[in-house]
Amino acid sequence: MSLDVYLTLESAKIHYSGSGIFVRKDGQRKEISREEWDEKFPGREPVIVVCQESESDQVYSANITHNLGMMADRAGIYYYLWQPDEINISHARQLVDPLRQGLSLLESDPEHFKVFNPRNGWGTYEVLVEFVRNYLNACENYPDAEVSVGR
Repeated sequence: MSLDVYLTLESAKIHYSGSGIFVRKDGQRKEISREEWDEKFPGREPVIVVCQESESDQVYSANITHNLGMMADRAGIYYYLWQPDEINISHARQLVDPLRQGLSLLESDPEHFKVFNPRNGWGTYEVLVEFVRNYLNACENYPDAEVSVGR
């Protein structure tokens, strides 16, 4: 199971032309290039999810494992990430301060938070910090974007 976060901006026309090759790594879904695929999985053909160029109003999306929920909770950002609708968060600008504070807390005491690394190895402190940092940057860049999640 994982959390998907999305920022959409009705006026945006984002051009997408990625590889369409996705892998799961460290509790996240990541798009990789065909060259990266061939290096990691020589002789195997990937399943390509997106096979044509497209436009979207989605300005940001990211994915992270539910296994990092407890760590996010300890940093005070669980509801902002996993359940923004339940705390009346509808726009990216509403996430900027809470995510900034949570990221600051995470970075202030890595050893404390690493205790909450999942035992199964699916997700890490570093993955959560990167996820929050990237999401915060997107929220700062697109403050009027609408927030939605899939869990």
